[in-house]
Amino acid sequence: MHNFFIPEIPVIEKILRPAIVYVFLLIAFRFTGKRQVGQLTPFDLAVLLIISNILQNAMIGNDVSVGGGLIGAVTVFALNYLVIELTFRFKKARRLLDSTPMILVHNGHVLHENLKQERVTMDELLAALRRSGNVEFHNVRFAVLEENGAISVVLKTAM
Repeated sequence: MHNFFIPEIPVIEKILRPAIVYVFLLIAFRFTGKRQVGQLTPFDLAVLLIISNILQNAMIGNDVSVGGGLIGAVTVFALNYLVIELTFRFKKARRLLDSTPMILVHNGHVLHENLKQERVTMDELLAALRRSGNVEFHNVRFAVLEENGAISVVLKTAM
């Protein structure tokens, strides 16, 4: 019962392992796109599940103690809090860690290069237009892929 709460590996290793995995995931997700959790395809979900399973062993090593797990969890929560604070307080950190909005439609014209760059399909764009109560591109002043993966649509005003 002694090993139930006592980590089997050094505490510093229990802190470094999840920290390294957390930083890796931040970088990986920063460069893989902006989809919202609600917009994940079955393939995206499968990748997330597989990645979490693969990285689990990298985070915990041979240690399966409760104490070791708690140390790892606290490390991830602390790093996440730090990243949130950095992006809130410093514009440079926000630019580095967060994505920037991308215009997908401007004055009724679809910007196909931007769609391609952001991996947004025409079907996804059309769905966003329908959600805005519109089905015609010529009525769109602009449509923007936001930092969180949502597509915002601003319609032209009637003159």
